[in-house]
Amino acid sequence: MRTSFTFIFSIFFLLNLFSQDFDKDKMDQLFQLIEDKEQGMGSLSIYQDGAEVYSNTIGILDLNSKKKSNQETAYRVGSITKSFTATIIMKLVEAKKIKLTSPLSRWFPKIKNSSRITVEHMLRHRSGIFNFTNTDEYANMLTNTLSRDEVVKVITEFGVSFEPDEDADYSNSNYVLLSIIAEKVTKKSFENLIQEMIAQPLGLTHTYYGGKINAAKNEANSFAKIKNWVPETETNMSIPIGAGALVSTPSDLNTFWTAFHKDELVSASTKEKMMEIKDGFGIGLFQIPFHTKTAYGHNGGIDGFQSMSYHLPEENMSISYTANAVVYPVNDLMIDVLSIYYGIDKELPSFLPVIKLSETALDQYLGLYKSDAFPLDITISKEKGTLMAQATGQGAFPLDAVDVHKFKFDPAGIQLDFEPAEGKLFMEQRGQKATFQRVE
Repeated sequence: MRTSFTFIFSIFFLLNLFSQDFDKDKMDQLFQLIEDKEQGMGSLSIYQDGAEVYSNTIGILDLNSKKKSNQETAYRVGSITKSFTATIIMKLVEAKKIKLTSPLSRWFPKIKNSSRITVEHMLRHRSGIFNFTNTDEYANMLTNTLSRDEVVKVITEFGVSFEPDEDADYSNSNYVLLSIIAEKVTKKSFENLIQEMIAQPLGLTHTYYGGKINAAKNEANSFAKIKNWVPETETNMSIPIGAGALVSTPSDLNTFWTAFHKDELVSASTKEKMMEIKDGFGIGLFQIPFHTKTAYGHNGGIDGFQSMSYHLPEENMSISYTANAVVYPVNDLMIDVLSIYYGIDKELPSFLPVIKLSETALDQYLGLYKSDAFPLDITISKEKGTLMAQATGQGAFPLDAVDVHKFKFDPAGIQLDFEPAEGKLFMEQRGQKATFQRVE
């Protein structure tokens, strides 16, 4: 689902042979450090050969009660839901209830190009259907309860971005529509399909279609760090459906991937088709390189939740992290975890102290900034003594001062350097750089 920033991740490192004797103490130290420095909250699970060999949980699930999270705490997992949706669709294909070549017009003839958009186009993000979550309108509707017809109407009105199979572009609209198609074909709710076709057969007791978050039922709320932890917006789960409405635990996610790769969910030939990558997309999964090895899975983000869940087939290893608060980037944390797991010499992260600036000192950075090299404008504002940045159509995020005119936002790996006298802003994110000029 939509987040306020874009993750660009590619993890490369040498994989040594797995040993049951990996440095568990160092792994514990890593998560203790993240918790002590208030760099995040979440839950990790590692499976080797189908059995859990490590788990850890840090943080709380509710600001009011301050109740600690545990390994059975359920987190919203965002777009990891797409892996489940794709599995359901492919099971329906195997049952000959849907064809990959079936046109979208069979169910939604009012969507532009629907007669030429196939089920497989949507599964592989090649439909051209516009991603309705990348809009200001979505930000205004995400807490509302919408019927299936209302969601489809919104997607239909936004139209398309390109012709079918002409390109590939990630679109939540595809998987919202796919989950509704599954409901129409089976005459069952997507919530029931998740349980009947995946969760119950695999014994996933903590994986289900989300609703209003209930901390009393061990469901985690999500938080953002603005000086202190504050509650995040809570998306109404009537909207994301098969694109991002599931809640789960890292252990359940690892069980899902273990079963998937043992051909317990779909046939071996269907699995291989889902793992075929074209323009960066498989069917409900991504392929991520780990130096000489390859992992398959998905990441997710919704509200303040961020998750990563992947399986390395050659290693028969699954790793999942579900977070409900993020300062230290999840991708960086996963690199740290895997480095420890495979015995790679890597120091634990160090965190620069945040500098306290006065309200007056922040004023020199405020304004609207534009760049010829970046498609979005950036507005710099302040809120309760904290500098805030907001790209066009995105949510605002807090900036931490770390040096003279230097700020950072760790969850997205963003660094902003200001030259206030010149009205300039220099942004760097994951090696990508852009220069902005203040215009207002």
